[in-house]
Amino acid sequence: VQLVESGGGLAQPGGSLRLSCAASGFTFSSADMSWARQGPGKEREFVAAISWSGREEYYADSVKDRFTISRDNAKNTIYLAMNSLKPEDTALYYCAKGWRRQEAPSWGKGTLVTVSS
Repeated sequence: VQLVESGGGLAQPGGSLRLSCAASGFTFSSADMSWARQGPGKEREFVAAISWSGREEYYADSVKDRFTISRDNAKNTIYLAMNSLKPEDTALYYCAKGWRRQEAPSWGKGTLVTVSS
């Protein structure tokens, strides 16, 4: 199982970013997928999840109505569109195989999102 995150960077408060996660090594189209993040001095938390079919989604209260998770089963990729970014969204963002859990043997390197003026 390999999960490779990309798309992070520096954004201003109120700005937007779109993260991508390319997956390989398993049957992606049958797998629920999630995004998690770990901010400075904080524990890792799951912020969004999407079912294998794309019909079900989950969002943590902290990102609801601002973040949107999506997937492209033809490209073995999930996305996280982040709008109205806040400084507290600053974190390393990781994708995970599973519904609000990591079923892969290990986490990827993550992609760093920094929200600052």
